Amino acid sequence: MASYKVFNHIAIIFILISIFTPRALSVVEDCGAEEDNSCVNKSKALSLKIIAIVSILITSMIGVCLPLVTRSIPALSPERSLFVIVKAFAAGIILATGFMHVLPDSFDMLSSSCLKENPWHKFPFTGFVAMLSAIFTLAIDSMATSLYSKKNKAGVIPESQAQGQGGDQEMGEVNAGNNVHSHHHHGSFSTKDGVIDGTKLLRYRVIAMVLELGIIVHSIVIGISLGASNNTCTIKGLVAALCFHQMFEGMGLGGCILQAEYKFLKKAIMAFFFAVTTPFGIALGIALSSTYEENSPRALITVGLLNASSAGLLIYMALVDLLAADFMGDKLQGSIKLQIKSYMAVLLGAGGMSLMAKWA
Repeated sequence: MASYKVFNHIAIIFILISIFTPRALSVVEDCGAEEDNSCVNKSKALSLKIIAIVSILITSMIGVCLPLVTRSIPALSPERSLFVIVKAFAAGIILATGFMHVLPDSFDMLSSSCLKENPWHKFPFTGFVAMLSAIFTLAIDSMATSLYSKKNKAGVIPESQAQGQGGDQEMGEVNAGNNVHSHHHHGSFSTKDGVIDGTKLLRYRVIAMVLELGIIVHSIVIGISLGASNNTCTIKGLVAALCFHQMFEGMGLGGCILQAEYKFLKKAIMAFFFAVTTPFGIALGIALSSTYEENSPRALITVGLLNASSAGLLIYMALVDLLAADFMGDKLQGSIKLQIKSYMAVLLGAGGMSLMAKWA
């Protein structure tokens, strides 16, 4: 399907970064591991990592599934004001994740004294890669939306309605000659929450896929970092912070998945991949802990560049596709009172996640 081809192409870019990064190590001198201290305890760290896998998996699943089950609660349906406020809160969390967690980590890694002065200390690679990532995300966002629009001029329908329409068509899209419902017209269709324009639904689906990619890359990176560490003092604080981090980040992603009107199976798959990526990263970090050195040039460059790429993507998605799209939309533009409440929600979400940067 066209949507997953785009999704796979983005994933390949991130993979290529990690593949070709070691070639840059010829200009970097080896850096020794951290000195031993009283907090380093391999056996105790392993038990904490196992606890982290279970707790983060549960909180991630709760966070991403919470918005998906709110359809049964009328006050939290996507067309209600409360849903808009909750979504603004989640967008603030995603924005703070990019600015306060991922981007600073990348700056620290790529400016480490373990890396050679030239070129790593001569050029701001973190800002450059984050900028390119934001531009690349814009290109994918724009081209994917354009391709969908040209291919399906009649719009798209929720996949739950697409079933039984005389053939299960790709992404729930229908040709111009098909009738979805008695009042389906000009690219609009009815849902449990009212009538939604086909173009908006298309945008929701592109946003959900691109946002999930950025969050998954970030989640795997932080999971590997936690799993490879044997510093119990660091792990203790990280486990609690990451549980809250993944729960609230999952709420933001879950809200986007809900608005995309996917059928149950696709919602379940997207929620599953979000929930398992950080635990998978921790498990992978545990497996690599005997050979992985977080202060080695290879690890610093690879993780630093991936963090920069993820930061650019998350910041773009939060500002453009989540906040700007909602605040410049008809619903918020029609109510100053709702705008103020939503701004407060954004500040609350961003402030809470920024506070967590002290521990994670």
